[in-house]
Amino acid sequence: MSGRRHAVPAPGGSGSGREGDVSPDLWPAPTASAPVHATVTVPGSKSVTNRALVLAALADGPGLVRRPLRSRDSLLMAAGLRALGVRVDDLPNGDWRVLPGALRGPAAVDVGNAGTVMRFLPPVAALAEGEVRFDGDPRARERPLSGVTDALRALGVRVADEGRGTLPLTVHGTGAPTGGTVGVDASSSSQFVSALLLAGPRFERGLEVRNTGPTVPSMPHIRMTVAMLRAAGAHVEALGDGGGPDRWRVAPGPLLGRDMTVEPDLSNAQPFMAAALVTGGTVVVPDWPRRTTQPGDALRDLFTRMGGTAEFTPEGLRFTGSGAVHGIDADLHEAGELAPVLAAVAALADSPSRLRGISHLRFHETDRLAALTREINALGGDVTETADGLRISPRPLRGGVVRTYEDHRMATAAAVLGLVVPGIEVENVATTAKTVPDFPGLWHGMLAGHP
Repeated sequence: MSGRRHAVPAPGGSGSGREGDVSPDLWPAPTASAPVHATVTVPGSKSVTNRALVLAALADGPGLVRRPLRSRDSLLMAAGLRALGVRVDDLPNGDWRVLPGALRGPAAVDVGNAGTVMRFLPPVAALAEGEVRFDGDPRARERPLSGVTDALRALGVRVADEGRGTLPLTVHGTGAPTGGTVGVDASSSSQFVSALLLAGPRFERGLEVRNTGPTVPSMPHIRMTVAMLRAAGAHVEALGDGGGPDRWRVAPGPLLGRDMTVEPDLSNAQPFMAAALVTGGTVVVPDWPRRTTQPGDALRDLFTRMGGTAEFTPEGLRFTGSGAVHGIDADLHEAGELAPVLAAVAALADSPSRLRGISHLRFHETDRLAALTREINALGGDVTETADGLRISPRPLRGGVVRTYEDHRMATAAAVLGLVVPGIEVENVATTAKTVPDFPGLWHGMLAGHP
């Protein structure tokens, strides 16, 4: 590593960097000298892991979470549940055994900058006896939480946040909230709906959650929540008026302690598949499910449209680049997490691209639309931010420092650019530990042609 340090201006929020906005050491992104050919085993799904932990914590008996993702976000979820009185045991093989207990305060939960932790655990805290305080990273204090906190207040739960609708906040749990029907504007995050549904079976009357906003992004994540609730024994209905579900009803009742295996995180397979696309190589991802609720499954179609081919084989999903990368017009409303790496690939394409339906990315780990525009353009690119996404016109890129703003997907996008553009250095590549514990090791292993 170079050892250089520099100040980092934050796009769309002062909390995008750590305190003082000073970057850690820079990581020289390796350039591919030949087409990539590798098998890459990606870690488990963060979305599935954290939902599984919450459902296991609220169950009537012990549960086992097999092959979980062990990353910063999932470790924070496990720690938060432990703070509330749940026993989460680390097994020698990396699995988690979850033994539910009486939820209680006083407790303090560090959410880091994990959207699932900051949104899923306040409704769980409402089921506890006592006060539970939530806080996290500086950027976490800028991310919207009012969808959850306002809903809890409407359900009779006392939440103290001085009217900010953001962290820090304190939930005054009563142990047995009544539940009922509640409206929530989920237009900025589907996690608001999932957070309420996951805890819903433990409310006395269950919950009916109605979206009051104009739309709901990342609907596959709500479908994931519904499917996992049903697998745990909950009765859940997805209701709507023609255009799709805008109401969800979960009945009160016990949740089953169960043995669950976590799927690989398909979204985290994206940079490795992108490596095959931009270098004209082949990457195999073992254990890719043929049926899944993960939004990352859209990669098979998106990257095929951009010039590759995807096929299921006995070894896993095989993705092969053709040697050409084409632009794309894509509505990513249901799969916004794919936008950063997709934008990087689009910047290397042979024709313009438009990424649509992703205005909600302004409220993620950083303002991803502003960050992608700034960082790709700083390398000589031509990216224009629109009301709901990005327009990308490919231009020759040059090396330089890519700032990540504490956002793991900004770091993986920069690594993809570095495969083709010599001289790219990535600020704080360690932020990838949020969802991929050893991304640099996996990346170098891929380039060396082994898992």
